[in-house]
Amino acid sequence: MKKVRFGIVVFPGSNCDHDAHYTAGTIMGQEARFIWHKEGSLGDVDVVILPGGFSYGDYLRCGAIARFSPIMKDVVQFAERGGPVIGICNGFQVLTEAGLLPGVLLRNASLRFICKYVHLRVERNDLLWTNRCTAGEVIEVPIAHGDGNYFGEPDVIRRLEEGGQVVFRYCEPDGRLTESANPNGAVNNIAGIVNERGNVLGLMPHPERAADEALRHVDGRKVFDSIVAHFVAQQTSAALATAERS
Repeated sequence: MKKVRFGIVVFPGSNCDHDAHYTAGTIMGQEARFIWHKEGSLGDVDVVILPGGFSYGDYLRCGAIARFSPIMKDVVQFAERGGPVIGICNGFQVLTEAGLLPGVLLRNASLRFICKYVHLRVERNDLLWTNRCTAGEVIEVPIAHGDGNYFGEPDVIRRLEEGGQVVFRYCEPDGRLTESANPNGAVNNIAGIVNERGNVLGLMPHPERAADEALRHVDGRKVFDSIVAHFVAQQTSAALATAERS
């Protein structure tokens, strides 16, 4: 099978780009390359990762300046064509600033930077990001942010909930949604969402930091396993269709 080609966009201030590259390339055994923010084209990629960090020092607003980087024009076009785009932490903030996902990420309710492992409940497993999970499954991955408090106006939250666009929620180990399990005050314990088509995912937790056996936490790998499985399924379907025509 053809390897999945991951493109990891690098902004000034990105600091999780190498984590994403290591997980996609070394752990998953796929193709991975860095894409500098000043490039005008993504090139030949299958999946785009907007990594975590502090793009442009988080000046103005988190992700607000990165949104105007030259590469983002092609990222937006790639997403609009149905290309898979995942924004992790700061990458999630960039996606909301670029208008690819609704809502905003505000300062944590505690007004403190939080770095720890959290539990997430998987709300959907029919997406290219979660097909190796089960609906309602609880996974454990780390967070590291000061502005992860997801917020949207009531009508925005209503559309997300009714449209099944909430993919991950902060929860207790047993899956219960409680205030104490919500590390940053996010509305409805929202940790990750997708656009209406499901090809753009934004989440504050870091699955790429929970994929290596050496770290004793591998739940985050399920996101990457799901991506690869999605493309394997596509290739298999294409091969079967070709065989039937011949």
